[in-house]
This record gives sequence, structure tokens and C-alpha cells, in this order.
Amino acid sequence: VQLAESGGGLVQAGGSLTLSCVASERPLNTYAMGWFRQVASKEREFVAAITWKDGLSYYTPSVKGRCIISRDTAKNTVFLRMRDLKPEDTAVYYCHPATIVSGGWATPYYGIDLWGNGTLVTVST
Repeated sequence: VQLAESGGGLVQAGGSLTLSCVASERPLNTYAMGWFRQVASKEREFVAAITWKDGLSYYTPSVKGRCIISRDTAKNTVFLRMRDLKPEDTAVYYCHPATIVSGGWATPYYGIDLWGNGTLVTVST
């Protein structure tokens, strides 16, 4: 299984971007896909997640209301539409199978490592 993220770029604060994640195939035994982001010298953090079957979505509080995660099950693709971007959204964004945990957030699915190269989002002031 390979994951390929795309759609990042340089955008001014207040702008919008849509990220895409295409999976060569749906990872077995996983039921959700998440977006995570990482800034150099910091730990990777959860951004948003969605279940494949029902399309239930989850967001970290800092992006709630500004981001929408969606999926195309036929194409094994997950999207993250981001608007009203802020400089603090600057990071490398990764997609990865996820586990939904209580409290309405997600962690990377344990036991598999499908981290790709990510896609860089840079938000300028």
C-alpha cells in the first residue's frame, strides 16, 4: 500500500487549499484515514480524520470550522479542504490510516507505517 499526498503550496493568510491523499489500495483492517501535520522539531499532530464506511469526521479544535475532510471510496482518496488558513497551519501534512479514539480525535493506526513524503503547506502573513 502506498499513500501519495498532494495539493500543498504557498498561500497567504486567509487563503484556501485542498489536499488530496490517494491510496494505492485501502489498507486492510483499517477503517479510517487521518490527516496529520508536523512542523520541524515538533511532534506530528492530528488534524482531521474520516471513517471510510460512514464518512464520520473528526477534527482537532484548531481547525474545526475551517477544514472539511471528505473521501471518495471508489478512488481510495481522502481530501482535506482548508480555508481561512493561518500562519500556524504551516506544516508538512501527511495522511495515514487512523484510529478514532474517545474524545473525538484520532491517532495513527498502530502497527503499520505508511508515512509518505507529505505535502508542504506554507501560509504567509
